Amino acid sequence: MHLATDRLLIRPWRHEEAPRLLDLLSRLEVVKWLGDGEPQLMRDLDEAHARIDRYAERDAPPLGMWAVERVEDGVVVGTVLLLTLPNAEDGEVEIGWHLHPDSWGRGYATEAARAVLGHAFAARLPEVIAVSHTDNRPSQAVMRRLGMEDRGITRRWYADESALFVMTAERWRALPRA
Repeated sequence: MHLATDRLLIRPWRHEEAPRLLDLLSRLEVVKWLGDGEPQLMRDLDEAHARIDRYAERDAPPLGMWAVERVEDGVVVGTVLLLTLPNAEDGEVEIGWHLHPDSWGRGYATEAARAVLGHAFAARLPEVIAVSHTDNRPSQAVMRRLGMEDRGITRRWYADESALFVMTAERWRALPRA
């Protein structure tokens, strides 16, 4: 998949970007927000290459995990994903993102997620879910900027409590476009 916004290109990760992926996923300030339990920091380039291979294996349109590249200079600022939630009973699909700290606060997460939501609804998904750790206020702010509906706290997909936000296809179509 390749999606473009004014500032970003969303596309598969490449093996030559393994050092950047290692830099991203070896940082506690990034990894602490991903999944359940203790953060698992990436340790070396071999692990980064294996992860890129796993991302490619998970590519099943419209779902996948993609690099978010800044068009201006070709730097990968992070990852955006559209995947079936863990422990999903009804095939629920999650959108998520994690960016390198050097790219925080510039609107890239919102811009990339907005493009991926458009992709999801163009593929006729009925809804997309976003969950975050309950204290991950920056991700929740992105969810609100996207116009996602805050549905409170859930324990449905992860062991720990998560903040739950939902975007339905109907809500997406009703949002004003800039």
